[in-house]
Amino acid sequence: MLFYVLARKNYARNRQYRGAHLIHNIASALFGFIYISIWTAIAAGQPLGDYGTAGIVSYVAFNQCSLWVAAFLTNGLGIEQSVRTGQIALELMRPANLFYQLMSKEWGQVAYQFVYKFIPLYALYALILPLYQPRLWPTYVWTAIALLIAAYISICLNYLIGAFALWSTESRWLYWVNYALSMLLSGFMIPLEWLPEPLATIARYSFYPYLHYVPVRIYLDMAPRNELIGSLLWAAALTVVCLAITNVMRRKVEVQGG
Repeated sequence: MLFYVLARKNYARNRQYRGAHLIHNIASALFGFIYISIWTAIAAGQPLGDYGTAGIVSYVAFNQCSLWVAAFLTNGLGIEQSVRTGQIALELMRPANLFYQLMSKEWGQVAYQFVYKFIPLYALYALILPLYQPRLWPTYVWTAIALLIAAYISICLNYLIGAFALWSTESRWLYWVNYALSMLLSGFMIPLEWLPEPLATIARYSFYPYLHYVPVRIYLDMAPRNELIGSLLWAAALTVVCLAITNVMRRKVEVQGG
């Protein structure tokens, strides 16, 4: 019940800023159209493999929507700010596990961004673009599962980034490093099979493809459902790491060197 309340409260808090978030939607839509225009120009002289022009348009459009679920989360889940204020000491003393607390709060934000950002952006692209629509309803279900796991993996990554602030008091740079690697290795901008070596190999053995590449390939009916096994394995591994880091944080807390 506690974790549900935390998620619901964070969802409600975000609803107070719907006007400001509308600007984010407009900017995100414009960036999506820019990316699509670039790929459309490239497609004029290239076959684009199994995707074709229509396929790559759907690929880019769907990934632009999924950013709000799998990428644009709270920097470090707010841990860095808690370290700077000293609030982290109190949070670690609470009986509820810190990872579960912050994860629950972030699920509230993910739910909000799905409802007020992902869905409106997807509807806009579906209205204007020749966006691919899966013919069978199970594809939507598997895509939703892939996005849920992608969001969870991203939550775990941001938690670990935030935890780093306990030893450095500064983890913002790590957030941007992770963001840059995600844009490159997750298949957000370029399908993994088109990446040059050794980037393609590095990407395939990392967790990044499960943020964008696997969900969009499932959505386009271009990947088997067993791709989610890799998503689940990475989610389980990152959960273990997050819980282990939380135990370390409980034993040794360093706030601004004190």
